[in-house]
Amino acid sequence: MAVQLYNTMTRRKELFEPLNSNQVKMYVCGPTVYNYIHIGNARVFVFFDVVRRYLQYLGYDVTYVQNFTDVDDRLIQASMDTGRTVPEIAEEYIHAYFEDMDALKVKRADVHPRATEHIEEMISAVQTLIEKGYAYERDGDVYYRSLYKKDYGKLSHQSLDELKSGARIEINERKEHALDFALWKAAKPGEISWESPWGPGRPGWHLECSVMARKYLGDTLDIHAGGMDLCFPHHENEIAQSEAWTEKQFVRYWLHNGFINIDNEKMSKSLGNIIRVVELRKNYSVPAIRYFLLSSHYRNPINFNQEVMQQAEASVDRIQTAVSNLQHRKETALSGDVPEELTHELKRLTDQFTLEMNDDFNTANAISVLFDAVRLSNEWVARSVVTIESLNLLLDFLQEIGGNILGLIDTHAQECLDQEVEVLIAERQQARKDKNFKRADEIRDMLNAKGIILEDTPQGVRWRRK
Repeated sequence: MAVQLYNTMTRRKELFEPLNSNQVKMYVCGPTVYNYIHIGNARVFVFFDVVRRYLQYLGYDVTYVQNFTDVDDRLIQASMDTGRTVPEIAEEYIHAYFEDMDALKVKRADVHPRATEHIEEMISAVQTLIEKGYAYERDGDVYYRSLYKKDYGKLSHQSLDELKSGARIEINERKEHALDFALWKAAKPGEISWESPWGPGRPGWHLECSVMARKYLGDTLDIHAGGMDLCFPHHENEIAQSEAWTEKQFVRYWLHNGFINIDNEKMSKSLGNIIRVVELRKNYSVPAIRYFLLSSHYRNPINFNQEVMQQAEASVDRIQTAVSNLQHRKETALSGDVPEELTHELKRLTDQFTLEMNDDFNTANAISVLFDAVRLSNEWVARSVVTIESLNLLLDFLQEIGGNILGLIDTHAQECLDQEVEVLIAERQQARKDKNFKRADEIRDMLNAKGIILEDTPQGVRWRRK
């Protein structure tokens, strides 16, 4: 079964067929770097990280681009509030973004372009739109004529009147129409600016992505993605200006993820309930955060609270314990063939995992398949006779779907951690032999604090995670 994905443009699931065979051009809107990213941003970046990983697993050659908006009204306001320059603030929060995303195991994009590095290309694009009649200049500002393109509104599936009534539109007498949007903004006194044919100014937000997407991915993208809040006006405006500029289809498949609520309320500045990833990482493990963000279908809203995160911690602990048990069981297993029943069962689980992910990247159901693999692993660990090769096959399977694709575990890193635990257990055993019971108890308490429980078995001391 080939990949079926839900295209916001057509509002239905479609067969995924890249423009050029196995080459996938994918653009995901990145952050505006005026502050630390929040958990809503993280859902975008973690989920589409999994989409990229999965497409690569299927054999696609993915070129992944994610931008930084490093100049806009919020950055300028932050500059005025702090007395620091816009580039200084942007640099600080780009660094913070990478710290957060590296910690959450989000792979870096092939290209992370910054808006301020592409000003000349943006000015050129605006000039072309003016020449074609799609844009006009007023007192140093340049606006896009929303009425000039007859299919404006096709992504959000609304008429111009509906868009106008539903949008928060800035009153501006210089516009020909209320829905016209800025391609270039004239600089106000003291603002950061660049020279242009219309005077000093800076690019509009929507223009940035169109220009950077075309530079690094060409006229037509296979996938353009982001949060549902970007559907209108940002992505709608990208389509309008890009297709007017190139006279080609801008994007083949539009993907948008749902919102995150906090204790069943919308996350917003006005409610003061925005949760920054930098703080989230202090309270919860990385696997649990990723698990939470992937545990519901990406197009559905998801609710964050302490109870849900505790459940996520418990769930990833089950997975990690299964990995530890497999690695521990290898110490007493013998070399030999892999039984056909195990290869058959893992083939079935692989097919089921692929089926779920091919159905609009259903990570929630894919995680259920991962837990089927955990149960299978526990059954084989409990067998009196099992081969090292069988255990390795199970570990490889868990690493492939649970680690390489979903990013929830790393069996290799965990093996290194397990070795540290084994060293402490050996030290405790020696302390007991030496009748140094105080040290033995200290080590047991130390391991218990790390979530490690010791068990005496006929094969010696075993350990497991709580």
